[in-house]
Amino acid sequence: MTAPQIPTTTLPGGEMPLLGLGTWQAEGSDAERAVVAALELGYTHIDTATGYGNQAQVGRALSLRDMDRDAVFLTTKLPPDHAGRERQTLMESLAELGTDHLDLWLIHWPPNKQATPATWEQFIAARDEGLVRSIGVSNYSIAQIDELIAATGEAPAVNQIPWSPTDWDADLVAQHAERGVKIEGYSAFKRSDLDDPVLTEVAEAHGVTTRHVVLRWHIDHGIVVIPKSTNPERIAENLRALDFTLTADELARIDALGGR
Repeated sequence: MTAPQIPTTTLPGGEMPLLGLGTWQAEGSDAERAVVAALELGYTHIDTATGYGNQAQVGRALSLRDMDRDAVFLTTKLPPDHAGRERQTLMESLAELGTDHLDLWLIHWPPNKQATPATWEQFIAARDEGLVRSIGVSNYSIAQIDELIAATGEAPAVNQIPWSPTDWDADLVAQHAERGVKIEGYSAFKRSDLDDPVLTEVAEAHGVTTRHVVLRWHIDHGIVVIPKSTNPERIAENLRALDFTLTADELARIDALGGR
């Protein structure tokens, strides 16, 4: 089987595949099997979090594949209530995942709904120590990102936020780009109307499903997308988003779904 060619976006610490496997709500052996299936299919990007309770299963799956560690882009996240215990939590994550470094470490939510530059400073220290290659945030507003930049001079590499065609906001995309922050979207399917006539028409034009169109829309905008599944057939099916591209007109029509 030929490995899929997954496009990437450039972070300070390396290349991040635009399509990855999300593992939220994937528990126990289901999580392990999902990650093994994804790696066998050619996925090179796995997203987990301390709060998901499945880092050990993800780590086991990685250990079962005889792969160069650098061939897999691995993300995990610090729970907001672990602010003040950043290093301890990171070391626990590395131990569970069976690796000596992360490719991306995110603050999962703003601690106490605050930007919390003190936690960001600990992330910078972990990056400078080589424990993490790139650092970022999740569920942060632009104002909170600006607070981190003002306090430390360092912008997050990534902001992982809920994202779908319904969420399209050109101003928000531009504001992230101006700060050098890459958007990573989650809940792409849950937040999309997969029966929308525009998505249906575009899908029919390419001989794919509306799920493929939603994934491809992210990829063509350079936005990272991490559909979650524990079903190996669905995990394989999601790779079909790599087999076509959207035209500029199709992208514009899908963008127009934003804010509906």
